[in-house]
Amino acid sequence: MHSLNTPHASNTLNIGILAHVDAGKTSLTERLLFDSGVIDRLGSVDAGDTRTDDGAIERQRGITIRSAVAAFTAGDVQINLIDTPGHSDFIAEVERALEVLDGAVLLLSAVEGVQAQTRVLMKTLRRLRLPTLVFVNKIDRAGAREEGLLDDIRRRLTPHIVQLTGVRAIGTAHAHVVPRPLDEPRTTEALAEVDPGILAAVVDGPPPTRDELRAALAARTADGSLHPVFFGSALGGQGVAELVETLPRLIPPSQPTETPEAAEPRGTVFAVRTGPGGERTAYLRLYEGEVTQRQRLTFLRREADGRTTQVYGRALGLDVVGRPGSLTAGNIAAVTGLTGIRVGDRLGQSPDRAPQFAAPTLETLVRARQPDRAASLRSALLALADQDPLIHARPGPDGSTALLLYGEVQKEVLAATLAQDFGIEAEFEPSRIRYLERPAGTGEAYEEIRRHGHTGFWATIGLRVEPGPRGSGAVFAYETELGALPRAFHQAVEDTVHATLLDAGPHGWPVTDCRVTLVRSGFCAPISTAGDFRGLTPVVLRRALEHAGTRVYEPYHSFETELPLDAFAPVTAQLAAYGSEFKETAGGRTSWLVTGELPARHVRDIELRLPGLTHGEGVWWSRPSGDRPVRQLPGEAARTR
Repeated sequence: MHSLNTPHASNTLNIGILAHVDAGKTSLTERLLFDSGVIDRLGSVDAGDTRTDDGAIERQRGITIRSAVAAFTAGDVQINLIDTPGHSDFIAEVERALEVLDGAVLLLSAVEGVQAQTRVLMKTLRRLRLPTLVFVNKIDRAGAREEGLLDDIRRRLTPHIVQLTGVRAIGTAHAHVVPRPLDEPRTTEALAEVDPGILAAVVDGPPPTRDELRAALAARTADGSLHPVFFGSALGGQGVAELVETLPRLIPPSQPTETPEAAEPRGTVFAVRTGPGGERTAYLRLYEGEVTQRQRLTFLRREADGRTTQVYGRALGLDVVGRPGSLTAGNIAAVTGLTGIRVGDRLGQSPDRAPQFAAPTLETLVRARQPDRAASLRSALLALADQDPLIHARPGPDGSTALLLYGEVQKEVLAATLAQDFGIEAEFEPSRIRYLERPAGTGEAYEEIRRHGHTGFWATIGLRVEPGPRGSGAVFAYETELGALPRAFHQAVEDTVHATLLDAGPHGWPVTDCRVTLVRSGFCAPISTAGDFRGLTPVVLRRALEHAGTRVYEPYHSFETELPLDAFAPVTAQLAAYGSEFKETAGGRTSWLVTGELPARHVRDIELRLPGLTHGEGVWWSRPSGDRPVRQLPGEAARTR
């Protein structure tokens, strides 16, 4: 799958390339692979023949949607490149990939400069303290900037940067990169701001040596407090060699365990690809231990409702990126044979330790244009949901399928994928905000088998519903004796409880953060079947929820907007009218920075109004940030079951 000049590199470095759309990260990936001899010609985004954008939709739209892995070597270090999405609708995919990285390269365009999504990415990188180098691309384009852009980076991305390369003839076809001395005053001052040792040497003397500066640069980059900046051109190749040479020196590579057989394998599935025959390839990053071909593996999965389930499989195929043999700590492998594997499944550790991604806040219903393709559409969407579990495909009314989304671009990509990969023309209803319900108190309900005039179900079920801790999801428990029912009947009740909670609230919205306990059970042999328990459980559960009562919550977004000075008043007035709560306002010489939170149902409205209110100069960023009780109850949601 991958070839390297040095296939037996002793160290591995897993690097993510992150950028705003059109900043050139796919072009940089192509350049890195070409310059290292992995590929014999440069692919082009416009021509649709790049190495990492291997999906038809990605090639047509010119954006990276799913994470991809490629590899090359720099000296004795193998560098695995994880090319991540740049569009804001795929931010969950970016964050999944960040978990498996040792470091990142954040791309900016020397022409467009700091974009809204660039700031989103840097916020996440700084929060994780992930070692990050900044590469300023497109220095040979007209309009490219150097000093002004560095000021923007300090002001809008991170105040602590060190420029390691500069540019001559920037903005022309003759632009070329020159190294910056490490011991120049500006670099020493930047290091002194984040490194106590360098600060002491600057203040008290003697001045720090070049070796001391180099060690401080590596240490502060590694802990995420300083960000080196490089200039260059991915298409022309300028400055790329300097970036590659510096990567292993500033970002500590992963070291394989000395005795991998002594440690239990521990890793994360961060991407899944489905082949034309439906076979799945899982990309597994290993942190500890060793995985060999045909080894049996047990993965833990945190379901959307809070449950932890186990997924079993055997690694029938094991293609370690960049090298032959078994998968060892610090490396990545493409694994086949793991039926049912999903993105986010964890090997050898509890998924509770995994970072939790904000759930999508939009919901849509999808229907096949040809009614006889409804079953095929549902199967296709369920397959896509396995690759991206956050979209949560589930049956909807009248043969439709309900999907969760982060944005409208996802809807467009899904429609194109269904048409090209599955041959299904689909229609999407307008997206709506997804509300949640939580129990307000405790409620019980039960239904018994009656000898005369029974309910139609040969089952006895009693359920109690009570509030659970925030973030706990839906938890199912027993107060009845486990042996009182056949195992299949127990499983039917538990599975149906979790399925029903997806839309069982009195207001028709999903119910979360609750504990449902089976407090009464019974059956009539040999008449009762699992179907009786599946049929009666929703009736009893909904009745218990009505007795408990629920409160409806609406999703909120954190937002950040940068405004021209004269647009501050009209924009903040509009935000206030939408129910925003302001956190911080900071004024500069040319703009205002406003942060806060607002109901998700108004995000699209403000995005559409902002250009007019700011004469096209406003910048907007927002992302899901939890939920709050609704101030005004929304209309009843249509049941999807």
